[in-house]
Amino acid sequence: MKRLLALMGFCLFTQTVHAGPSINIGTVYDYLDGDKSTYLKRVFNGGDSTAFVKVNILEILYDATDGKSQEVPLKTTADGSGRDGLMASPARLIVPANGMQGTRLLFMGERDRERYFRVRFVPVVPEKEDEFAVSSEEREDYRKSLSAGVTVLAGYGAVFFVRPKETRFDSAIENNAGTYRIRNNGNSVVVVDEFKDCSVKNEQDCQPTTKHHILAGRTFEFEKQAGREYQFTLVEGERSKKLDVKG
Repeated sequence: MKRLLALMGFCLFTQTVHAGPSINIGTVYDYLDGDKSTYLKRVFNGGDSTAFVKVNILEILYDATDGKSQEVPLKTTADGSGRDGLMASPARLIVPANGMQGTRLLFMGERDRERYFRVRFVPVVPEKEDEFAVSSEEREDYRKSLSAGVTVLAGYGAVFFVRPKETRFDSAIENNAGTYRIRNNGNSVVVVDEFKDCSVKNEQDCQPTTKHHILAGRTFEFEKQAGREYQFTLVEGERSKKLDVKG
């Protein structure tokens, strides 16, 4: 089974603190449809102190030969008029304890092909150069409040899919004697969601449920085993279909 997409990023930042922020970004995969240019992403803070969060964005590029990915800084447009890719507005969030703030992800550039981005939400102790709208006194007070013990400030990464303007789905399924295969002949990602591999006779005998992304031109497949049942939902944009395959 081919690995088609890098999973979410995860980073930890340790500060001396007794109690602090605890952020949650909800889903770690988000999709911008071809007829949309902006997407609202919400950041929740379940901790008992304010979270200062930086939003960092890199573009994910896939090698056409071996499928390996690399994350690179965003570039400007060819004519130098602006950024070519995804931007966050605002890129600095102050999220109150037990509260929520949102940032709007805006895509600027050509939509002739699908593009992929890593969006990281990184909680920090604010410094002057971080450009948070707080005074020096407020920064110092916050720093002092995080000084009684040890906690972990956890940052999370989401993968953001920007679909082509003219999105086309075309999933070709081959259900052979020993193999089940889905080839994405369209131009946008297809999702195999909640993939379950269970014994027909013992419903407790199941492999962990998984999620798979099939990029355009790529294939997802699995070997069918006698006595096993495979259930999943095939998601093509707003359309979804539940499938049940017997081994």
